[in-house]
Amino acid sequence: MRILYVFPHPDDESYGPARAMYKQRQNGHEVHLLTLTKGGATRQRYKYGYSVEEMGDVRYQEMQCVAQVLDLSGLHVLDLPDSGLKEMDPRAIEAPVRDEITRLQPHVIVAYAVNGISGFHDHLVAHAAVKRAYVEVKERVPTVQRLAFYTITEAEAAQSPHFPLSGSEAPEIDCVIDVTEEEIERAQRALDCYVTYQDQIERSGIRDMIGDRVVFEIYQEDHDPPLSDLFAGLRSS
Repeated sequence: MRILYVFPHPDDESYGPARAMYKQRQNGHEVHLLTLTKGGATRQRYKYGYSVEEMGDVRYQEMQCVAQVLDLSGLHVLDLPDSGLKEMDPRAIEAPVRDEITRLQPHVIVAYAVNGISGFHDHLVAHAAVKRAYVEVKERVPTVQRLAFYTITEAEAAQSPHFPLSGSEAPEIDCVIDVTEEEIERAQRALDCYVTYQDQIERSGIRDMIGDRVVFEIYQEDHDPPLSDLFAGLRSS
């Protein structure tokens, strides 16, 4: 089966569900990643003296490393304005997302939860754009069956040492994927790919927060107890 993860920036997947993505590949599923921006507006560019465009090109190359480490089935990186999604006509964000969903015809789509975890406005805009694209495509592409939102628990949010994060309450969590040490190690290696971002990664404390469970909300579904697989109960064709 196929799954498409949609995030606004390079490293969102590695800060997020990378270990679950690798597990899904190990289980024989197609795992695709669509990133809306190249992430060139990061302040890290000043450290290296890069322009936004140059930093974006560097981060794009770093994502090629991530694709290899996680054994992704496909990687598509757009060049929408990093840190500028909130100023865009939302239709201009939804269109390429809708096109990628139509092209791949995934069974499951994953985006950030409504709180964006960090609350960064690009995360919030991406959530809304993916949701809108999903409901439109689902009406005409029967393969597309489920929209899930990557999130963290409230307990995990409270562990953040430096940055305020938002998690989901227990009743909101519809899927819990258990991961192995090997899958956690792959997520750590994916973070290693972002060479120009290592000081930010270390300052965030994310390496210590990569645990043995990955949790998701599922749009318009309620699962109690939570599913253990985002493909559970879906048609394969």
